[in-house]
Amino acid sequence: MAFCLAIAILSVYSMVSLASTGQLGRTGPSGELSVSGQVTVNGQNAISGATVFSDSTIATGQNSSAIVSLGKLGRVELLAASSMRITFNENSINGSLESGRARISTMAGTAANITTKDGAVIADSSVASAFSIDTECGNTIIATQSGNVALHAGEKVQQVAAGQDATAGQAAPGTRCTRLTRGDTFGHISGGALAALIAAAGGAIVAVILAGRSNDNDLNFGGSSVIVVSPTK
Repeated sequence: MAFCLAIAILSVYSMVSLASTGQLGRTGPSGELSVSGQVTVNGQNAISGATVFSDSTIATGQNSSAIVSLGKLGRVELLAASSMRITFNENSINGSLESGRARISTMAGTAANITTKDGAVIADSSVASAFSIDTECGNTIIATQSGNVALHAGEKVQQVAAGQDATAGQAAPGTRCTRLTRGDTFGHISGGALAALIAAAGGAIVAVILAGRSNDNDLNFGGSSVIVVSPTK
């Protein structure tokens, strides 16, 4: 009798928990969740193996991540400190990345449309695609690993082929953030950023030479040690 009573209590508790997350009685396409660290689905703490239905909001804490496996559709991965609303059906994955970073992989025949505050990232359904979206710095950067992906921002459409990236919006002033590396997602330094680094380094070299000339034109690069001046400090 004690055993039966325990089972009955457990069953009631499980039904209440499912009802509180809005999962009770739901049907239709679903995905399987894998988590690392602190992850919530529709505001409720989630564990690996949980079922995720369409129109769910997934959020990850610091040093946490979540993967939603969608079978033949593909999968969606959220990195740390990210939040995304995901909807899907038999042949498409849609989402709204509210913050953070995400990686999306789709199978051939699956369309993908992920929006951010800066625009929409649309993957061609005719081929398998893998791409990443980064909003950590306040703007949107996408990087394509495979497939055909386009970034729509206002009236501007940027085609982002495999191995390329594109940007929309403006980064938040004073933001200190780390971009992911392409291959793992994002990565190479853009031409403008590289030019800025070269200019900064060149300015530092000129400053050292001028300082040396102001000291009776005596530049001393000898000695037992070399001092390296960082142009960023």
